[in-house]
Amino acid sequence: MVSFRFPFSFSQPPRATSSFSGFSISAVAVSVTAGAATAGAAIAASRNPNHPIVEWALSSHRSSLLPWGSITLADSTPESVVEPKTGFSFPASIGDSRRLLGVGLRKKSLLGLKNIDVYAFGVYADCDDVKKLVGDKYANLPASEIRGNKAFMDDLMEADIKMTIRLQIVYGKLNIRSVRNAFQESVGNRLNKFGGSDNDELLQSFTSLFKDEYKIPRNSTIDLTKEPGHVLCVAIEGNHVGSVQSQLLCRSILDLYIGEEPFDKNAREDFLDNAASLAFDN
Repeated sequence: MVSFRFPFSFSQPPRATSSFSGFSISAVAVSVTAGAATAGAAIAASRNPNHPIVEWALSSHRSSLLPWGSITLADSTPESVVEPKTGFSFPASIGDSRRLLGVGLRKKSLLGLKNIDVYAFGVYADCDDVKKLVGDKYANLPASEIRGNKAFMDDLMEADIKMTIRLQIVYGKLNIRSVRNAFQESVGNRLNKFGGSDNDELLQSFTSLFKDEYKIPRNSTIDLTKEPGHVLCVAIEGNHVGSVQSQLLCRSILDLYIGEEPFDKNAREDFLDNAASLAFDN
């Protein structure tokens, strides 16, 4: 028997018997191997104290439920986390130490009439890099204060931390030109916000990576990865398509997902909560 500590929590919608977007809400919190089904249910219910799974866990395994959804399991390892509104799953880790800290959904208004689900996304960060940042600057603060610290959020986006934003396409009619145009607007606005208006060439160097020849059907992935030296690498369906070295560009893209006005507020909150908890994950 071995123990595994999974110290991260992810926002979930209120539990109900109804279904959302074609998926049972109670069944789409964390996808794990067959032997780890209990983990998925426990993490799914981590923010709902009245959930039957929580009631069972508190009575049977009270000592194993730790802060931020931490649980102790026997012979089981979580493999993926599911974005609950779409049912799209994300691996719990990428590479050796880049771990999933938040999942969310990008919506877009269609002709001002309704919102469509464009893509689900997962935000990953290198554990060692985040621990070093927290240890160097926030070691004397409890996790609860770190989470609400604006300087902490800014440091996460400014520091040379290895991170990945993984997009999974939900809207089946989306094409690469639409993605390029959307980034032209959203990233362009962030570049103006952080660096002024004279950044057209930098923006073009990024958006030009999304060439018309690339196909992005439903379930396909786009990875926006920040490597050491503030190098942004773009991969479509696992294939590297180009990179741009710019701290300003990296900051602008991260701001879309974990900044003060993110695409999904729950994803941002989860990311900050889980990033802060990394310092106490020994």
